[in-house]
Order: sequence, then C-alpha cells, then structure tokens
Amino acid sequence: MNIEIRGLGTANPALYMTQQEFLDYFIEKFTLSAEEKDLYERILTSNRIKGRYLGMGTSDEMINVDPEFLLSRFLKYGLSTAASAARKAMDEAAVRPEDIAGLVVNTCTGYLCPGLSSYLAEELGLGKSTHVMDLMGMGCGGAVPNLECAAGMIARKGRGPVLSVAVEICSATFFPSHEPELIVSNCIFGDGAAAAIIDSTDKKSPGKAVRLLDFESGIFPEYREELRYRNDGGLLRNFLSQRVPVIGARTVAEVTARLLARNGLVQNDIDWWAVHPGGTLVLAQVAKKMGLDEKALRFSYDIFENYGNMSSPSVLFVLKNILEKGRPEPGQKGLLLSFGAGFTAFGALVEF
Repeated sequence: MNIEIRGLGTANPALYMTQQEFLDYFIEKFTLSAEEKDLYERILTSNRIKGRYLGMGTSDEMINVDPEFLLSRFLKYGLSTAASAARKAMDEAAVRPEDIAGLVVNTCTGYLCPGLSSYLAEELGLGKSTHVMDLMGMGCGGAVPNLECAAGMIARKGRGPVLSVAVEICSATFFPSHEPELIVSNCIFGDGAAAAIIDSTDKKSPGKAVRLLDFESGIFPEYREELRYRNDGGLLRNFLSQRVPVIGARTVAEVTARLLARNGLVQNDIDWWAVHPGGTLVLAQVAKKMGLDEKALRFSYDIFENYGNMSSPSVLFVLKNILEKGRPEPGQKGLLLSFGAGFTAFGALVEF
C-alpha cells in the first residue's frame, strides 16, 4: 500500500520575543553571576535565531516554576497550538473531522494522563471510533516515528486518513538555573506544533502530496546521558551536553546509510534534506559528517533562524519550508532526519 502526506500544517503560540528581548528579560529577572550574564549575552547575540514563540500569556509567566502551573500551561497552549496546526493540515487535505480514522500525538514537554490526544480529539470534534495513540519521551526526534506510526495504522487497518501531530511547549521547561546546559536551553528553544494528514494513495489528493517510502531508526543508549530531561522536584530540566552535535551527526549518518542501502540508493539520489534544526553546531556537524554543503541544509537553517529549536515539530516545519520555497519536482526524493533523547535517531525517505 502506498501512503503519503496529503496535508501539512504548522502553528505557534501568539507571544513572540526577539533574542534581544530575551536577553533583557533574563538580566532583569534572573539572578546572574558575571559569567552567567556573559554566557547569555554570547549565546543570544551570536547564534542565528531572530526570535522565538512562547506558549504563555505574558513573559512574566516564564519565572513561574510551580509544577502545577507549568503543566496547566503546557495543556492550554499545547492543545491550542496543536489544534491550530491540525486544522490547517485538514483544510489543505480537504478532510473533515468526521473523516479522521486515527490520531497520533507526540510530545515530550509535559506529561498528561489521559494524553493530549484525548483533549485534541475532543477539541477537533473527532469521532468516538477514532484510533488514538500518544507517543512520549522521544524528544526532538519524535515527529518521524509519529509519521511511521500513522502510516502503520493505515497499512494495518486499510483505512485513513490519520492525523499526525507533533507539539512541544518547550518554554514550560525553561528554568532559572546556573548550569550552562540549562542556560543554552533557555536561549535556543521555542514552542510550536506541526500536523500532517496521512492517507493511502488510492484516493485523489486535492494538492501536492509527499509519498512516505520507508523509515529507519537507531537507538544508542551508550549516549543516553548526553541528551535527556531530568526530573528535579517535579520539574523537567533539559540536559544537553557539548557532545550532542557530534553524536547527533554520527547517529543520523548511520540511520541514513541503512535507509539508503535498503532502498538501493546513494546519497546523491537525495535532492532535498529536511534535517532537525537543533542548532547551528548541530547542522554544521551533520553537514561535515555527511559531506553536505550549507545550501543543502538551508531550509533547516531558515527554520532555526526564525523559530529556534521547537524540538519535535521542527523537522516538519522544515519539510513545509521545502514544499513552499524549494518547490520540489515530481519524482525527486528527500530525507527527513531527526534525533532525540535516548539517544535515538530517525529517518524517513520520501518522494515528492
């Protein structure tokens, strides 16, 4: 059965702050040593991010680290942002809520039971027979296995469409810490959601579609402590070591090699690269490891510059950027590559 992405939508919360506004805020609200202030200044003024979107009413909510408040903020803005992205994808695919046969939601920035799928299904008015699934704990890499799960639903049940949603409210894990790793997180992460309508190709598509040809993944527990969330007094605290760019590049290169080999392809057969924009160092290391120039990753750099690292939705933002600005020709192939906590890495081979 041939399966494809038939609609793709992205969304962000309303609040937007430039990196300079972040710097002014952190200096005013956080108690910083001279070294910490210097680190904030260097990161916020030297990276390529222009600004980030935040799931909160006002910036003052950033200093409220009460666990119950953070979880309620995650639910409020995670739900509204996910619903906005989902409606855009449904509109693009000309799909009604009652048409949706399945819903897969992934997130890592807030824990809910029942999962966000319950709230999102209700918000969108999905039917009671909708097959739902929540994926948790996969970090920045989660959108690609989400797509694979959605494709698997259709392959097994023979019916679609399935709504695939990746949503993160990374700002709910910001923390006024003195640890350099958390300072880096405060400086680069933002909030957003991306949604895709997945269906079989035996139905006429109202617009351009992206065929999902194959998936590959890798798990590397020897690097588990390099990239993960830690729970500290009920608070999620992000930890990413300085080795993440190198490890990320190494793991996605391994996944890419397996995926291409299984499909009888070489790297030159790939025309479009949608690589998770985890940061400029991440993208530079991926380019170095895989022999790509910056032009090949320009759509990833563009998303990082305008949104920061939104964790799992980011790679789908890149794919949408490719579709809108790159305008691939029919028959050209692309790769979606992401990595996340665990250490895990994921790839999806697609055809435009």
